[in-house]
Amino acid sequence: MAAAATLGKAQPNAKKSYQVSRADLPLSCPLPDMMVWNSHPKVYLPIETTGRAKCPYCGAEFELIG
Repeated sequence: MAAAATLGKAQPNAKKSYQVSRADLPLSCPLPDMMVWNSHPKVYLPIETTGRAKCPYCGAEFELIG
């Protein structure tokens, strides 16, 4: 059953740079459409003021667009 629940989910920590929009706020890493069973704990990232954020766990960088 667990495998079926992860079908269609993106691989977490696969990229080091992501672009996100205001519709994706509040921003968390891993992103909601990623599998979390094989990733780090979910952490919310403050991106609203600077337009950029970096995950303290995996180092992924996020840029707020639009």
